[in-house]
Amino acid sequence: MAKEYIFDILQKELQGIKLTPSKEEIGRVVSVGDGVAQIEGLPNVVFSEMVEIGEQRIPALVLNLEEYTVGAVILGVETLVQEGDLVRRTQKVLSIPVGEGVLGRVVNPLGVPLDGKGAVSESKISFLPVERPAPSVIDRQPVNTPLATGIKVIDAAIPIGRGQRELIIGDRQTGKTALVADTILNQLHEARETRPVCVYVAIGQKLSKVAQLVKELDDRGAMDYTTVVVAGSSDPVPLWYLAPFAGCSMGEYFRDKGKDALVIYDDLSKHAWAWRQIALLLRRPPGREAYPGDIFYLHSRLLERAAKLSKEKGGGSLTALPIVETQLGDVSAYIPTNVISITDGQIYLETDLFSKGQRPALNIGLSVSRVGSAAQTKAMKKVAAKLKLDLAQYQELAAFAQFAQDLDEATKKRIDRGARLMEILKQDQYKVMPMEEQVCVLFAATSGYLDAIPLENVRQYEQKLTEALRNFYSDILETIRNTKDFSEETQKKLEYAFATTLEK
Repeated sequence: MAKEYIFDILQKELQGIKLTPSKEEIGRVVSVGDGVAQIEGLPNVVFSEMVEIGEQRIPALVLNLEEYTVGAVILGVETLVQEGDLVRRTQKVLSIPVGEGVLGRVVNPLGVPLDGKGAVSESKISFLPVERPAPSVIDRQPVNTPLATGIKVIDAAIPIGRGQRELIIGDRQTGKTALVADTILNQLHEARETRPVCVYVAIGQKLSKVAQLVKELDDRGAMDYTTVVVAGSSDPVPLWYLAPFAGCSMGEYFRDKGKDALVIYDDLSKHAWAWRQIALLLRRPPGREAYPGDIFYLHSRLLERAAKLSKEKGGGSLTALPIVETQLGDVSAYIPTNVISITDGQIYLETDLFSKGQRPALNIGLSVSRVGSAAQTKAMKKVAAKLKLDLAQYQELAAFAQFAQDLDEATKKRIDRGARLMEILKQDQYKVMPMEEQVCVLFAATSGYLDAIPLENVRQYEQKLTEALRNFYSDILETIRNTKDFSEETQKKLEYAFATTLEK
């Protein structure tokens, strides 16, 4: 009998049937409150691992590893988690669905659809961890391809390149979200094969505001290449924390396939608030402004993932446009200074300019792009160089002219031209402009064709000019669009078009 039993065991072992019971690590919830569970009995659990709590398997993310307990933030309904509930390891780090299947969709940071269009197609998605290492220096190449926003003042004075990280900073209600919405819409002007995939991440925003933006993008056909990741104002704080990392992974999928992607984080101030709340509940020591010591590392490891990859790595790019909200224009606060030091420049939107009717309310003196004209087409470079100089001179002279009694003719002329430049740089929301039209309009402004036009009629003339170019001189626009250059021959044709338009 004993021989038969041993023989039976050996036979099963040879057939690959495991007779030893599989070990499963089980823990227990010691305490729960404010979305954080303290768990004991998981000695081998790792940072950022997903665990499941209770019979309903509520997901939680491990963020604290202590001597006897681990701290995990609950990603599901907190009220369903009770003290004493069993906790199971999944042995998987948090991963989310990415790929073609999430394009045109509105999802939460875990990839769950919120748009009522059914489940995400499983055949069109794969999974990536939310936390991934940034590409190494060797795997990158310089930023040299423009990412056109369709906004004249940005494309000319503060250009954004593919693979860059450009901060958008300003007080509440200064048009930060409007600016990034226009940037998404402007990608419709790009050819389908070079058009970047856009990921808009809404952190802690009202769902009604996000729904309004999604409707606008959908109506104009921009949702075809856009994914919206939403952690709403009523969602648990851990989802606010995860949202930008999830959006970044969705963009990285396309970057790693050799395509271009744009990720907008709206906004990182709320993201920092979320991390501060989680850190304090996990009993981490508070630092400046009560933020934990790793708040800088949190944002730097997120933004360092934006890059233009080398040709050996496929040549794809991930551009990041983080948004940071300031309080009463204080750019020297903790989070603004942190993010300014991580990014490659900032677009500063000012409340005073907004109140005066300047749209976008961009302060050219405080805004900068550290990539500069490397991320501009030849055509834009030629007209933008003169524009920057004229604007800088205008701002200095306008400040000086406030105190001067009488001005000489040359100074008056420069101030008048500067005022017309500021007027022509005004642009309404959703009125994005392709590069070739921007070049023509800015050339008209910097070459003095607007000097004789009354200031209040400048925008009316701009509209008349662009309509004339589209209807009668489309060959000029086509030449600039195809060659991306502004040759002397094109310039002469344009001067003739201006002369005839002005006569009318």
